[in-house]
Amino acid sequence: MRQLFLQAPNDLRMREIEDPRPGPGEVIVEVRGSTTCGTDLKTLRRGHPKFPMPTPFGHEFSGVITDLGEGVKGWSVGSEVMCAPTAPCGNCAVCRRGLFNLCQTCMDGLILGAFAEKVRVPAHIVGKNLYSKPKELDFFEAALMEPLACAVYGQQQLPSLSGKSVAIIGAGPIGLLHQMLAGQQQPKQLLMIGRRAARLALADQVGADVVIDSEQEPDLVDAVMARTGGKGADVIIECTGQPEVWVDSVRATAQRGTTLLFGGCKGGTRVPLPFDIIWARALTVLGVFHFTPGAVAESRKHLCSGNLPVRHLITEVRPMSDYLQIFEDLKSGKAVKYGIDPKG
Repeated sequence: MRQLFLQAPNDLRMREIEDPRPGPGEVIVEVRGSTTCGTDLKTLRRGHPKFPMPTPFGHEFSGVITDLGEGVKGWSVGSEVMCAPTAPCGNCAVCRRGLFNLCQTCMDGLILGAFAEKVRVPAHIVGKNLYSKPKELDFFEAALMEPLACAVYGQQQLPSLSGKSVAIIGAGPIGLLHQMLAGQQQPKQLLMIGRRAARLALADQVGADVVIDSEQEPDLVDAVMARTGGKGADVIIECTGQPEVWVDSVRATAQRGTTLLFGGCKGGTRVPLPFDIIWARALTVLGVFHFTPGAVAESRKHLCSGNLPVRHLITEVRPMSDYLQIFEDLKSGKAVKYGIDPKG
């Protein structure tokens, strides 16, 4: 079969390998839809500590089961499925505390190689984060279950957004997913702050009350204060992972408000958070990592309901053979996400 393989930073190749075979408790999924993400692009550019190179590439996918390992129950060949690429072990000290997103071995069994014709799903993921896909749900939309689960888990840590002013910082795929989720809770005011005209137009299309171009209004704090009567936003969800934006997100949060630092900074980064403001305004500042099986289940419900306009995130579906141009176009900001069709 064909598979995309990242040999080294900026060295992406197509290779022919043998079809995977399932071990006990495992399934083989023929990929019918995979999607790109910001992590793919960062890994391509500079590597990633969780994806040692050389490595199979891609982790957002859905498809059809073509083979079952020994002992697999509840699934059959031909089942249409959607899958998260990790699952907690359920047995380590962290899992026993219920902190499944922080499982000590969760990332060890990460599925990589979704940009391929077939994927092997390990037994622990089959048991926790493999779901049936309704016929009416598009394969490429189903592939978004994992990034949506990340956003779902982040918002599960927040107070209710109903009746509050909410600002999303960063109009990338994750920021737009956060905006869609936040809109479901009927906030009083929903702001999106980001750059790139096409992404901001999309934010407006999918329900932002106010869209702010950060290139036209570079002072984030002033931009938020101007739209909130000088009070700041009750909840800010930061999705850029830029240290200076972390700081400004805190500074733009209203009294007794909550700042969710969702976008991860580069490893080893030190951020001079304004603790005087955190203290004086009695703010709650949260960090968040990954997702839980419960968040995956909720993500699937959102996708199956059709209430989130996630289809707008997929700028275009392109054949996997166009892989070099796909990622060049992503680097230049021509798309939010691409759907990659292994058979196309």
